Amino acid sequence: MSGIEDPSDDLSVTPPKRWAAGVPAVAHALEYSLEQTSVRRTALTLLNINQVKGIDCPGCAWPEPGPGRRHRNEYCENGAKHINDEATTRRVTADFFREHPIAELAGRSDYWLNQQGRLTEPMVKRPGATHYEPIGWDEALDLLARELRDLDSPDQALFYTSGRLNNEAAFLLQLFARAFGTNNLPDCSNMCHESSGFALQETLGIGKGSVSLDDIHHADLIFVVGQNPGTNHPRMLSALEQTKRNGGRIVAVNPLPEAGLIRFKNPQKPSGVIGRGTQIADQFLHIRPGGDLALFQALNRLLLEAEDAAPGTVLDQDFIDDRTTGFADFAAHARAVSWDDVLTATGLTREEIEQVHQRVLNSGKVIVCWAMGLTQHKHGVPTIREVVNFLLLRGNIGRPGAGVCPVRGHSNVQGDRTMGVWEQMPQSFLDALGREFAFTAPTRHGLDSVNAIRAMRDGRARVFLGVAGNFVRATPDSLVTEEAMRRCRLTAHISTKLNRSHTVCGDIALILPTLGRSDRDVQATGEQFVTVEDSMSQVHASRGRLRPASPHLLSEVAIISRLARSTLGDEPAIPWEEFESDYGTIRDRIARVVPGFEDFNACVAEPGGFNLPNPVNRGVFRTPSGKAVFTRNEFTMPHVPAGHLLLQTLRSHDQWNTVPYAMNDRYRGIHNARRVVLVNPDDLTALGLADRDQVDLVSVWHDGTERRAEDFTAVAYPASRGSAASYYPETNVLVPLDSVADISNTPTSKAVVVRLEPTAARGADKQAQPDQLGQESVTAGSGRGSWAE
Repeated sequence: MSGIEDPSDDLSVTPPKRWAAGVPAVAHALEYSLEQTSVRRTALTLLNINQVKGIDCPGCAWPEPGPGRRHRNEYCENGAKHINDEATTRRVTADFFREHPIAELAGRSDYWLNQQGRLTEPMVKRPGATHYEPIGWDEALDLLARELRDLDSPDQALFYTSGRLNNEAAFLLQLFARAFGTNNLPDCSNMCHESSGFALQETLGIGKGSVSLDDIHHADLIFVVGQNPGTNHPRMLSALEQTKRNGGRIVAVNPLPEAGLIRFKNPQKPSGVIGRGTQIADQFLHIRPGGDLALFQALNRLLLEAEDAAPGTVLDQDFIDDRTTGFADFAAHARAVSWDDVLTATGLTREEIEQVHQRVLNSGKVIVCWAMGLTQHKHGVPTIREVVNFLLLRGNIGRPGAGVCPVRGHSNVQGDRTMGVWEQMPQSFLDALGREFAFTAPTRHGLDSVNAIRAMRDGRARVFLGVAGNFVRATPDSLVTEEAMRRCRLTAHISTKLNRSHTVCGDIALILPTLGRSDRDVQATGEQFVTVEDSMSQVHASRGRLRPASPHLLSEVAIISRLARSTLGDEPAIPWEEFESDYGTIRDRIARVVPGFEDFNACVAEPGGFNLPNPVNRGVFRTPSGKAVFTRNEFTMPHVPAGHLLLQTLRSHDQWNTVPYAMNDRYRGIHNARRVVLVNPDDLTALGLADRDQVDLVSVWHDGTERRAEDFTAVAYPASRGSAASYYPETNVLVPLDSVADISNTPTSKAVVVRLEPTAARGADKQAQPDQLGQESVTAGSGRGSWAE
């Protein structure tokens, strides 16, 4: 695309913002939108996004208010940028691929690749070729089907999806994979909220949150832990603003002070345009990364001691006796928690923690919200189990205004899981699927995302099909992941736009372009709609409004249906053609397979859709005991050697998942650069460094393995002492494939032990490998575990 250049770092730094949104958010959203498309198309997308009969925003999974309560502009800055990034009028054609060899594309930045525009026709890279070339749909799908059929075992195939996929396509993808004979269904949830799912399933009997938007509005106290709503799900700030207006209080727990949690200027209200807006956090706990387990253990100890001092006034003893199990063992362990351990792990003072404890005592209804700051640690599952302990103590589970709230970051990641995209679906689901379609679904657990990379690396997986997403940039251990992908016989990606994964090819590679969420989807029976499930289990329709980017695009439903038909033939007898022509027939089958979707078509036709039943809110816990489970979680914390820091990877404000829309992080005061590392100024001094020094980030692991990300600028920033922060995907190279959370197997991207090595001191013997915006290398073996463990 002419006029688009690879960005180069030209760093400027301003003080971090003390508030989020307001008029600048509107201006930046419109500026980016109008760079991508016309005034008319921008107006069409923004007036339809998140409306009852409109387009569900692909940007995040935060729910919308009910019908009649939505603003005409029910979107945030990032949602507006994302929908118009998809609605762009820029196009990637066959001429583009003739002009750019794959090796050249592999050297381009994520930003540059995305800015080329929408993909327009299927492309193939044949064995030994240096370029992609056009291929017809029938030939492309026959080629992929033939490679699948030629595998020695169905388990040599991987079927990956991201949360952008809709419910109908997700259901068909898992149906196809299981009819083919494998449960290899890795997905993006493996890398984000898998720890939440395992912890909640064990303790409450369902791996989802329990609260609604109305609960958020009417809670007395909300903990916002390990998340940054101002960037990752900005519409959450409107909900928290309503909490404050209703008299609720908010405690923010984060290693970085985030602008949106300090003050929010709602651009939809006069007070957000000309006034001071709303203070969000009543208390900010500047916690060390990985210290959240210790924090909640301390709060639980304080609650138990408060009950001792005033029996019958603090804990909900009736709830504990009637609805829970495991209390005695939990309580004995909680009482033994060491304050020295807690203060060391958290970096907080006892006074700060006791102040939060007093807020809890003064609150009848408490919600805990969290995201990757809790899940992407080795002890992510125990941390979330401890959060559940905290809520169970005062009966803050299963009643209005209280509960657990894991905040999903991708628009339908929760819906994909509900539809069966999981390598470990329960036998009840597999049995229902088999009954509906008259085949026996495989029962052996499949591969998650980390194990899928290992299988490709070791030659045990030969075909990779990615449906949406950017697998090689979303996963850890970048060099290992890319080398693993290149070992495949065939890699195929169903995508709307160009990304790094298209440049990391197997012997054969396919790009299969698809409709976007904003595109009209017309099939043989007429215009179709799809459905999604948000973070709070609300299922609703999404209808595209724009003319598709190319007449050669197929919907994800059509691509999967045609591929399945070509691969499987008539065995088993699944009506793929019918599914492609009428999505309502898919929903009829979902209604008979997936609990909670009975009479799906009628329910989703209601304005705003319908809410899936949550047994927890009926006092039903589908655990072996039939009760909620208190758990005993051993104290642990990251251990960082002297002279090192604990790095968390994060995204900038001008970024959606792995794709930067610009080189800025406006709220944190970073402009025109991404290769920066944010470090507390006292830590810089202690390390013998100064603000703006050039450094390499070197991750250090137990077995002597080191991974290096080169040429970063150290920026003095109010990070918690002993920690640092830097953007992914540039720093994914630092996270070894084998450094994962216990139980959930989630990469530990929030707990990377690093040293900052002055760039000028880099040894000549370091063999660096080029990456998109700098140099990276692995200086020893594959690694297993970090000092943070």
